[in-house]
Amino acid sequence: MPIDDHRAIELLTRVGYGRLATSMRAMPFVAPAHHIVEDGAVLLRMHGGFDYHHACNGSVVAYGADNLNTGAAALWSVQFTGTARITEPSEEQVLRFGARPHRIDGQDFRPVHLRIDPQFVTVHTVDYVEEHP
Repeated sequence: MPIDDHRAIELLTRVGYGRLATSMRAMPFVAPAHHIVEDGAVLLRMHGGFDYHHACNGSVVAYGADNLNTGAAALWSVQFTGTARITEPSEEQVLRFGARPHRIDGQDFRPVHLRIDPQFVTVHTVDYVEEHP
């Protein structure tokens, strides 16, 4: 795994949520997802009630996460592109995901999981320095 891939994976472990992007019935969509990192792969937990996981299964997707709303002096954004597959997490992985929501948009939360093995990774960083008058 190239150095940028390692850096991206390391950054991804600093936040718990990101956005999954693909298309459904030829229309693009972006959906929030909770993630963990396992052996260089990104495992996602999302609500099954919207059927996004079926649209993603076997398709090339993009998954991005960032710290842009944190107020940190060093901002970053990562994006992973790869084929998504529906997966059943191990008991250990379920524990790593932690507590799950009770409801999503008024529906009882029904967890589904996807695995993305990144094939293309991008990392963008923004560093602020103090301005001198």
